[in-house]
Amino acid sequence: MKPTRVHLTAGRVEDFTCPVDKAQAFLWDTDTPTLALRVTPTGRKTYIFEARLKGSTIRINIGTKADWPIEMARTKAQGLKVLIDSGTDPRELERQQQADKDQAIADKAAADAAQVQQDAAQAVTVGEVWQQYIEARKGRWGALHLADHIRLSAAGGVQRKRGEGLTIPGPLYPLMTMRLVDLSASTVTAWAEREAQTRPTPARLSWRLLRAFLTWCAEQPQYAPLVAGTNAAKNRNTREALGKPGAKQDALQREQLPAWFAAVQQTTNPAIAAYLQCLLMTGARPGELLALRWTDVNMAWRGLTIHDKVEGERVIPLTSFVHHLIAGLPKRGEWIFAGAGDQALTRPAKNLNTACTVAGVDHVSLHGLRRSFKSLTEWLEIPAGVVAQLMGHKPSATAEKHYTVRPLDLLRVHHEKIEAWILDQAGVQFDRTAEPGKLRAVAG
Repeated sequence: MKPTRVHLTAGRVEDFTCPVDKAQAFLWDTDTPTLALRVTPTGRKTYIFEARLKGSTIRINIGTKADWPIEMARTKAQGLKVLIDSGTDPRELERQQQADKDQAIADKAAADAAQVQQDAAQAVTVGEVWQQYIEARKGRWGALHLADHIRLSAAGGVQRKRGEGLTIPGPLYPLMTMRLVDLSASTVTAWAEREAQTRPTPARLSWRLLRAFLTWCAEQPQYAPLVAGTNAAKNRNTREALGKPGAKQDALQREQLPAWFAAVQQTTNPAIAAYLQCLLMTGARPGELLALRWTDVNMAWRGLTIHDKVEGERVIPLTSFVHHLIAGLPKRGEWIFAGAGDQALTRPAKNLNTACTVAGVDHVSLHGLRRSFKSLTEWLEIPAGVVAQLMGHKPSATAEKHYTVRPLDLLRVHHEKIEAWILDQAGVQFDRTAEPGKLRAVAG
């Protein structure tokens, strides 16, 4: 049956209906042979395009009568016919255009999300990243190193645990509120110049912590773009602003030992008294000794495992006097030198200052006790390599690095000699045959 063709007009489109016995009816346009009006029994009227492409008939829905005037429908059909004549399938073209549109929308959404993420990253503060840094690294740090990071970046304003008044902000606190992306070399230098005027020593420690922090940031994918380039804390101007620390000379002299031991043994806190004496007798770094756990003590082989910042760990002899001091402490938790709440002691520098005042000796710092150990060994004919090994210093000669291997028992011979000499000079009467933990050492 030949299709019905007429010149489509508004009236003819309006009057055209579908017979009740058919599912649909078509009225074809004479001006544009590929255009037809399709109507269903419900009265819905739609313009369609129909043509043949590569031997197959394709039909494309243009739109409803309500949305498409006749002339617009003709123009659309003529455009589709041009595509057909060129061998292009309009349906494939439309799918590709829709895919391109969807991709463009997805790309824009991704770009918007990336921008939001970038804006959030740009807004992140030094303090926020500092806390993440501490969480990520604290498992590898000693208790004192962790405490330094917290203390030096603290906001202050809390009641002092000792004395009156409130704590002041740490040297690093002014940088904590800054955006990480704004932390430039000039900013760090300006900070260093301010801090060096009032507290150069804490400022130098803060600077070292800041350098390590920025190195860590550069290794994190999410923060590397914010600290691109050289480490902002590694610059000559900052180093010069902070200045070089003077060579420390604080150390106990041989003749000061009796008064110092007598004063320390009067300390009411047994953990602090034991710690200060052990620090002098071992030559360990203050933080290394505070980090000692009961699991680090080998009673069978009489050794102490020190967690060393240079080699990772070293084992030194558990000498007789140190053994008695440690054995006399209560086991209240995992830490040998435990403070309040069974936590590791914080640096008992004030207790040491008090002991020095009572003893009538010049100020000696915690690290000064380590320096004292090294200085006092000069009175004895102890090989320098032995002292370095006990203290955790790197070997200073090829023979020490590659050819000298001292077992624990050989170290003990030298270490016991050092300990006995120090106790003798201090006038401390010590019974080496006494059961550990039952000791009562008295300064003569």
